[in-house]
Amino acid sequence: MPDRIKVDDRFTIEVAPPSAERLAELAQEGFRSVVSLRTRGEANEILSPDREGEVARQHGLTFVNLPVSPQDISDAAADRFNEEVARLPGPVVVHCASGLRAGIFTFMHVARRQGWAGDEAVKKAEQLGFKFGTAEAKDFFKRYVDRGKAK
Repeated sequence: MPDRIKVDDRFTIEVAPPSAERLAELAQEGFRSVVSLRTRGEANEILSPDREGEVARQHGLTFVNLPVSPQDISDAAADRFNEEVARLPGPVVVHCASGLRAGIFTFMHVARRQGWAGDEAVKKAEQLGFKFGTAEAKDFFKRYVDRGKAK
């Protein structure tokens, strides 16, 4: 998976959590919001969620931490993500530890907003270089996107 995936003009996925220096670069690049899906104390933590929020705000970025462990990916977590990111000023960068959670949640959000079907959303995500990791993750993704299309 690439280091960064630009999903559309509003959302970009970073596959690694940012350092303080990276947050400054994101602000300089024109991003206005940062969403972290990391939980407190995750392995290889560069900045705690609290510290990341402080540094992001120092650079004029809106910061939201929506902690979701890889085991807690669910409809409820995705619904919360959708509600939170809809309120954020864009462009928005979303990250987790490896890009998997960030990619799943961001692509699901964009797919529902665009009215894509699950299979179409999978194809578009994979064309941009996103890797789902497991068949279960891909199945969850497709089901969630398709349920949104049915609404």
